[in-house]
Amino acid sequence: MARWMVIALVLAVETLPGCGADAPADAGVSPDGAPAAAFGQTIAGVELTEAELENIRQMGPLPALPPDPSNRFADDERAARLGQILFFDRRLSSNGEVSCASCHKPERGFAEEKPLANTIAPAQRHTPSVLNTAHQRWQFWDGRADSLWSQALGPIENPVEMGFTRMEAVRLISTNPALRARWVEVFGPPPDFSDNQRFPPRARPNPLDSGDPLEKAWRSMAEADRQAVNSAFANLGKAIAAYERKLVTGPAPIDLFVAAIRTGAADGLKALPAGAVRGLKLFAGKGQCFLCHTGPLFSDLEFHNLKLKPRPGMNPGDMGRHAGVQQLLNDPFNVTGPYSDSTTGPAAERLRFLKPQEEDRGQYKTPILRNVALTAPYMHGGHFATLKDVVRFYSTLNEEGTIGHRENFMQPLNFSESELDSLVAFLESLTGEPPPREWTTPPPGP
Repeated sequence: MARWMVIALVLAVETLPGCGADAPADAGVSPDGAPAAAFGQTIAGVELTEAELENIRQMGPLPALPPDPSNRFADDERAARLGQILFFDRRLSSNGEVSCASCHKPERGFAEEKPLANTIAPAQRHTPSVLNTAHQRWQFWDGRADSLWSQALGPIENPVEMGFTRMEAVRLISTNPALRARWVEVFGPPPDFSDNQRFPPRARPNPLDSGDPLEKAWRSMAEADRQAVNSAFANLGKAIAAYERKLVTGPAPIDLFVAAIRTGAADGLKALPAGAVRGLKLFAGKGQCFLCHTGPLFSDLEFHNLKLKPRPGMNPGDMGRHAGVQQLLNDPFNVTGPYSDSTTGPAAERLRFLKPQEEDRGQYKTPILRNVALTAPYMHGGHFATLKDVVRFYSTLNEEGTIGHRENFMQPLNFSESELDSLVAFLESLTGEPPPREWTTPPPGP
C-alpha cells in the first residue's frame, strides 16, 4: 500500500503548467462560456474537481521513446528495414506458415482476435499488442524479457508459437542472398553457418531436458560456435526491435483534450464528447483507474494481481510474474548478459536488484491503454470480449482466482450501466493515429 500512498501524494502536490496562479485567464471557462466550478472546471456539462484535473494533466502527451543502450542498432533505419522483413517472414517457423505478424496483426492493433494464441499449437495466454511497446520496461505478460530484442527471440523458439531454432534462423540469414545482403549493411558479414558438421541443421539449448535432441545437437557444437550462433541470433532480435520501435501511435483525442486543460485553449476541450468526459471523470476520480493506468501511457508499466479465474485452455497453475522473474534472471539475452550492447543504465540496475517475491504470484503486466479499443479481447487470457465486459469486471470484482491475492486497494464500485458506457466512451478516445503505413505493411519483395 505504501507505493500507492506515494503515488497519490505525488499526484496531489505536483504542479504542472495550466494550474494555480500561472493558469491562463480563460482556463476556468467551459467551451459554452459557462463559469468554471469552484475548485475545478465544468466541461461539456461535467464538473471536474481540481484533484481530477491534476490527474488528467498527467495523461499526455505521449513522450519520446526511451533509449535502449542494450541495443546499439535500436534507432538504425537499416536495422528497422531488416527487422520489418523478419517480422513478416514466415520462413522463421518450423512449418513455414507463421511469422510475428501471424499473431501481431496490423489490422488488429498488432494484437489478434483469438482469446489465446494458436499457431504451431495452442498457447496459454493472449497475444498482447506491440503498439507503443518500446515504452515498456518489461516484455511479455509476466515480464520475462527486459528488452524488445530479447522478447523478439522467445516466440521464434517457442514450440507452440513458431517452433523454430536459433540455428535454423541464423543459417537462413547466412545462406539467403537477399537477407544476407540486408544483414551485411547493418551488422557486417555473418559467419558461414552452412557447414553441417560444425553447425547441426536444427539446434537450440534446452537445459531443463538433457534428452531433448535439439539440446543434444546444441551441446555437440564447440563453445565458440555456440557463441557465434547466439551473437547472430541476438542481432536478429535487435533488428526486429528496431522495427517495433517504429510502431508508435500518433495523437489521440485525449491528447488534444489534455493539452487544452493545460493551456486553457477552449477548442481542444471539444475533442471529447460529453460521454467520454463523464468517463474521464470516473477514470481520474471515483474509479481510481489512474492508480495503475497512469500517465500518458495509461500504464504504470508494472504488475498486479486481479484474481481472474483461468479460462479454458489456460494453465490454472500459472504463477505470472513470479515465474517470469526467474526466467528473466536465467536468460543469457537479458540486458546484463554477454549479448547486450550495454550492461549499465536504468534497465540493468532494475535487473540487478530483482528477485522473485511471494507477492508476485498471479501478477501480470498493466497494459498500455492507448489504442485499446482496437485490441479485443482483453486481459492476459483474453478473458473479456469487449471493453464493457472489462469495466464491468472492475466494477464488480466478481471473480476470485486461486493464485496470490488481489491488490488491496481494489474494491467493487458498482457502476451504473450509464457509467460503464461513459468509461467505454473514454477508453475509445485513447485511439490515436496509426503508425505510418510504410511500417504497418509487409515490405515489398519476396
